[in-house]
Amino acid sequence: MTPSFFRRSTLLALLAGLTLLTACAATSRTEGTGEYVDDTVITTKVKAAVLDDPGLKSSEINVETFKGRVQLSGFVRSQADINRALALARDVKGVTSVSNDMRLK
Repeated sequence: MTPSFFRRSTLLALLAGLTLLTACAATSRTEGTGEYVDDTVITTKVKAAVLDDPGLKSSEINVETFKGRVQLSGFVRSQADINRALALARDVKGVTSVSNDMRLK
């Protein structure tokens, strides 16, 4: 085996590694693997907080998270329910902002 073969092999291995890392990287419209996992955890925690609140009829509140930004949607009975759901979501660790797309029934 020649030294040039080893150099080419090393270069190919480095390029393959960089390609894999780039494929998992986040962009402004997509999440990286770690961000996706973080957002899944945030979504789960927000859903749990909403479900655990005895005053909310939470089966009609949907939660979506992208890069720490939470969007709440669905139908609720009152403005007080909207305010409570927003407050619960804001209190979850990792949430950077909460947007409201909930509607009154």
